[in-house]
Amino acid sequence: MQRKVLALGLLAVSFASAGTYAQTPPSAGSKPAANAVDPASVQALRDMGSYLQKLKRFSVSTELTGEQVLKDGQKLQHTARAELDVVRPSKLHAWISSARADRQLVFNGKTVTLYTPAQKFYSTVEFAGSIGDLIERLEEKYGVELPLEDLFRWGTPSAPLDKIDSAMNAGQDFIGKDLCDHYAFRQGSIDWQIWIKNGDQPLPRKVAITNRADEARPQSVSVISWNLKPAFEDSIFKFTPPQGAKKIEIVERKAK
Repeated sequence: MQRKVLALGLLAVSFASAGTYAQTPPSAGSKPAANAVDPASVQALRDMGSYLQKLKRFSVSTELTGEQVLKDGQKLQHTARAELDVVRPSKLHAWISSARADRQLVFNGKTVTLYTPAQKFYSTVEFAGSIGDLIERLEEKYGVELPLEDLFRWGTPSAPLDKIDSAMNAGQDFIGKDLCDHYAFRQGSIDWQIWIKNGDQPLPRKVAITNRADEARPQSVSVISWNLKPAFEDSIFKFTPPQGAKKIEIVERKAK
C-alpha cells in the first residue's frame, strides 16, 4: 500500500506579519557607527528573553506577510496567521492558517499530534518533554518548524547573542496602542528588527527580517499580539479526531 506522508508545512513565523508605522528616529548624534554593537540593545534582548521565559500561561498570535522572489526578480507577497495557546512547560495548541491551507498542532507533554483539517489526516507521535525539546525534535527528525518558535528560544542557550555583528537602538514606535522600543540587528547576511513593548512587560510586538544574501532583499514582517490572561480550557491540549479523520504515518526526514 502506498505510504502516505503528512505534509504539514508549518509556517515558521518566529521572525515575521505586516504593519508599518511612522518611526521616531534616534536623536541627532546618537546614530551608531556601522557594525557597532550597542551593549544596551543586546541587553534589551536579554531582558525580553528573561521575561518570556517567566510566562507560564498565555495566548499569542501573529499576522505574517512574507515575500517570494521570482526568477526575474519580481516579488510576490503572501500572508498567513498563527495562533498559539501555551501552558509551560509542556502544553501547546497551535493553529496555522492561510488561503492555501490550515494546519493544527497539539502537544500535551506526552504526545504531539499534527492535523490537516482539509484532508482530515492526522498523525500522533509519542513525545515527553518541554516545548523547547519538542521544537528541536520536530525540526531535527521531521523537518517541521513550529510557528513563533523563537519565543521559546529567547532567554535560553538556544538563542546566543554573541554572534550579532551590529546592534542599534532605532528609537520608538507605536505598535497598536503599545509604545515600543525599536532595535535593529545584523547577523551575517540577515538584517532583523524588533519592536519590544516599553515598560515592565517587554514583549516582542513586531519583527522584520531582510535577507541580504538575495539581491532582491526579500523581507518578512510579523506583528505579534499577546493575551497574558487567556480563558482557554486545558481540554484544548487533548486531540480528539473529528469524525471521518484518518490516522496516517508521519515520515522522518532523510539524513543528509
